[in-house]
Amino acid sequence: MAALSTLILLLCAAKDVMPSSPHWKPTWPSYRVPVILPQSTLNLDKPQFDAEARLEVVSPCGPVCHKSSPLPTYEEVKNYLSYETLYANGSLTETEVGIYILSNGGNGAQGRSRTKRQIYGYDSRFSIFGKDFLLNYPFSTSVKLSTGCTGTLVAEKHVLTAAHCIHDGKSYVKGAQKLRVGFLKPKHKDGSKGSNITNSAIPEKMKFQWIRVKRTHVPKGWIKGNANDIGMDYDYALLELKKPHKRKFMKIGVSPPARHLPGGRIHFSGYDNDRPGNLVYRFCDVKDETYDLLYQQCDAQPGASGSGVYVRMWKRQNHKWERKIIGIFSGHQWVDMNGTPQDFNVAVRITPLKYAQICYWIKGNYLDCREG
Repeated sequence: MAALSTLILLLCAAKDVMPSSPHWKPTWPSYRVPVILPQSTLNLDKPQFDAEARLEVVSPCGPVCHKSSPLPTYEEVKNYLSYETLYANGSLTETEVGIYILSNGGNGAQGRSRTKRQIYGYDSRFSIFGKDFLLNYPFSTSVKLSTGCTGTLVAEKHVLTAAHCIHDGKSYVKGAQKLRVGFLKPKHKDGSKGSNITNSAIPEKMKFQWIRVKRTHVPKGWIKGNANDIGMDYDYALLELKKPHKRKFMKIGVSPPARHLPGGRIHFSGYDNDRPGNLVYRFCDVKDETYDLLYQQCDAQPGASGSGVYVRMWKRQNHKWERKIIGIFSGHQWVDMNGTPQDFNVAVRITPLKYAQICYWIKGNYLDCREG
């Protein structure tokens, strides 16, 4: 019972965190981040890689549905945050985790789907052209997965994306074992590497340079769930590359309440499949939220899923503005609200628990994951 009470406190604490100076600039709040540590690891049979890659997740369970779901127990959350790790050689492991809260001193203690375009009225997406934009931050942090989705650079060798780009909830998708990540680079017609022509009216053609993925982490909440239940809350995955990408990356952060976001807006860029070869940027207002999901109507097409949802806020400790990824774009939901159809595009929020998990996957040391 004590463990459950602790979990409820964890789940509710983030909702009440206020920005440090909300009246003069949007400020990154400080969160009490829990600790998630591996407890045991089990070798599993090699997967079959027989699932078809899906570029979006469609669910009829909307905000009211998710808000009415019972609060998970402590044991359930531990199960959801346990994870599978897929290696490039096809081997697979399952890791059980423990959830802990550190004291201030730092001492540890043990139905119906919608298949139309996901465009709301006038298409407000922007295609990003030219290496002056594509190769510069923050657009340069967006990468393309060989399964067709988008990902975001979050460390020297790590990419954050949606779980459904790797796993359909029951099985790993075709191509997951030989997963690659593509980085846009200029394509020089004359084969030279040093050309830097900036006065041309024609946008410079780009090409992808690919890096193989060494291993992939997927939470059990996605694998055991489905898009109509708790699965959508855990539609995220982390990829570790075989070598560093040598680009500037974007840090992850705990998602503030929607009312504290600058202008109530979010931003993300992805490789929408209706604009092949283009990186597409968009921003829009958040319409609703649950503890785990953000509901918005950013124009998007399949292929953009897995994009890192980010905002720019003031980092008081460093005295500077900083962009952080606060969610992962997942897909589309059709919701019947009092007999009236309502469409949403959905992003998975990075909660304190998810931040602790993803950060540990990246750092390998919980002491480096104390600040969200």
